[in-house]
Amino acid sequence: MRGKKRYDFEAGETIGIDKPKEWTSFDVVKKVRNTIRIKKVGHAGTLDPLATGLLIICTGKATKTINQIQEQRKKYTCTLVLGKTTPSVDLETAFDRETDTQHLSADQVAEVLYSFQGAIQQVPPVYSAIKVDGKRAYESARKNETLELKAREVTIYSLQVLNMNLPEVEFVVECSKGTYIRSLVRDIGEKLGVGAYMSALRRNSIGDYQVEDAFTIEEFTSIFTSKPGNESS
Repeated sequence: MRGKKRYDFEAGETIGIDKPKEWTSFDVVKKVRNTIRIKKVGHAGTLDPLATGLLIICTGKATKTINQIQEQRKKYTCTLVLGKTTPSVDLETAFDRETDTQHLSADQVAEVLYSFQGAIQQVPPVYSAIKVDGKRAYESARKNETLELKAREVTIYSLQVLNMNLPEVEFVVECSKGTYIRSLVRDIGEKLGVGAYMSALRRNSIGDYQVEDAFTIEEFTSIFTSKPGNESS
């Protein structure tokens, strides 16, 4: 996605941006659009504001490939914390429940995590951009309106525990399109009977696109501001 080459953003390019924490995906699109000064810019797969990592940006005619890119497998590194919950399943909202986790062993937790591998039924989080009756779910959730979100099948291709320091667990997950990692965290917490929230999430890859090859926002703006037809080195 990067390297020493000429970029023709008007004709169409696919690049990766390492999205910073607290930026929305649209914030990144807007920054890229303003930097390269073309209108046709989109992203292939939303990242929540508190998540970081690979956001694929398509420009010009490359925007036609967005759906194709979104269909590919995605890999994330996630940190969950057992024993506390929030309505959004991350730190966007305040804690609403706390449960003792002293009785849980590392083996118990690992067994439950690994039980989610394969095809599973998953209900999207209420704080999500999915539309219900024409409205974004998070809009209704913020107004404390009751939502009925339907379960859908997603696939967890692999899940590997990286570190376990209970009540905190860090793991890597490779999953299909449509998988919500916050829903996975919520369901793991519920299956263990103590609840859980996601304290960190980073997208490592989408298909063959890797975050290691992505531009930071600072790199992108430094290289391409007011310099059409730029070379990146």
